[in-house]
Amino acid sequence: MANRIPRVPVREQDPAVRATNFEEVCYGYNREEAMLEASRCLHCKNPRCVTACPVNIRIPDFIKALTDGDEAGAAAIIAEDSSLPSICGRVCPQETQCEGSCILGIKGEPVAIGKLERYVGDWSMAHPGKPVHIERNGHKVAVIGSGPSGLACASDLAKMGYEVKIFEALHEVGGVLVYGIPEFRLPKEAVVAREIEAVKRLGVEIETDVIAGRTVTIDSLMDEEGYEAIFIGSGAGLPRFMGIEGENLNGVFSANEFLTRANLMKAYDKEYDTPIYAGHRAVVVGGGNVAMDAVRTAKRLGAEAIIVYRRSEAELPARAEEVHHAKEEGIEFRMLTNPTRILGDEQGRVRGISCVEMTLGEPDESGRRAPIVKPGSDFEIDCDVVIMALGTSPNPLIASTTEGLETNRRGCIVADADGATSREGVFAGGDAVTGAATVILAMGAGRKAAAAIDRYIKAKTTPKKLDI
Repeated sequence: MANRIPRVPVREQDPAVRATNFEEVCYGYNREEAMLEASRCLHCKNPRCVTACPVNIRIPDFIKALTDGDEAGAAAIIAEDSSLPSICGRVCPQETQCEGSCILGIKGEPVAIGKLERYVGDWSMAHPGKPVHIERNGHKVAVIGSGPSGLACASDLAKMGYEVKIFEALHEVGGVLVYGIPEFRLPKEAVVAREIEAVKRLGVEIETDVIAGRTVTIDSLMDEEGYEAIFIGSGAGLPRFMGIEGENLNGVFSANEFLTRANLMKAYDKEYDTPIYAGHRAVVVGGGNVAMDAVRTAKRLGAEAIIVYRRSEAELPARAEEVHHAKEEGIEFRMLTNPTRILGDEQGRVRGISCVEMTLGEPDESGRRAPIVKPGSDFEIDCDVVIMALGTSPNPLIASTTEGLETNRRGCIVADADGATSREGVFAGGDAVTGAATVILAMGAGRKAAAAIDRYIKAKTTPKKLDI
């Protein structure tokens, strides 16, 4: 029976080797491996994996095509719902979404849906089809931000016939895909740039170095440039700190700054004159995917790298795969530990971090057990770099320059389930609405907003029938 076939393992770089380079950790499946893994799918009548996918990819259908050796058919099925399969196959938390809902996972290993999606996406990039002509409908939509939510929204609108233009604040396109996720998890030229080119082939125009709220505003785009609707997918790039003593010392970074310099500005590459100081011993505070990216980057830049997290390993919000890879690479994990002060030397540089031990109490509002300080447990960790990976908030610039755009106490834009905001014709989604989340959730929000924008414009422009 198909469910007795063991899950096909994925080839990876040796941990001792990869901890010294920025080449991709996972090699992915070859054709034979992908077809064998695809054959494990039971093709359930009511596929829970589809419901669990934020963009509702027809997973059993693309896997069936792959089982039959029809990569082109599998790619066409995925393309109906996702423009970024190679990216999603690499960075989505499949273990808590599609794979987490796979029937085979109840008593064994679920189908490796993410790795199969990656295989199909990579095959599709290597075998680009002929450009499809799309008739334009004469309506214009602006998208602010070229991250996953903006790209997903723009792709769907372009397929519907809209003239779509993305405005990106940075000099490179991709948002968090280029500045936040390291090369060893998501190659920029081989994957991100090529999938963005596929979006451009749909007719989407992208303009970089445009800061919404400064270079352009919501009002100027709608009143002066004639855009009938706007989608805000500007992400959440404003880092949070703990507010403890010593955060202004030399050697303290936000994970955002550290990763942006390493990824977007290529600090890891000696051919680029954009170095970053990782120190001899770097402590990363936090337990999410960004913390794992930062600590693994610091390790590759030559530092002894340590994770400090105030809860236990069971509460780590990072993907299990990323935690596993970090441990393989020699990252030290200090669980149930919380910083109280960053220590400096006479020159104003980091020399260590003062911490306390924690215990876990009753669950808090997030559902996780609340950390409680263990009295008299103060101790110090020697280090010369501290990286804060505590989450991010949206930049307030767009909201502060847009009249009638409601935000909540965390600075996130308030939007309904379809992305509609308090300002007519303005929609929003992804991290700008939720705060820092995952690539696939941002894409799902972008797709919902695209459908809502289509309904909004059609409702405004379709002549109403008069009762006679």
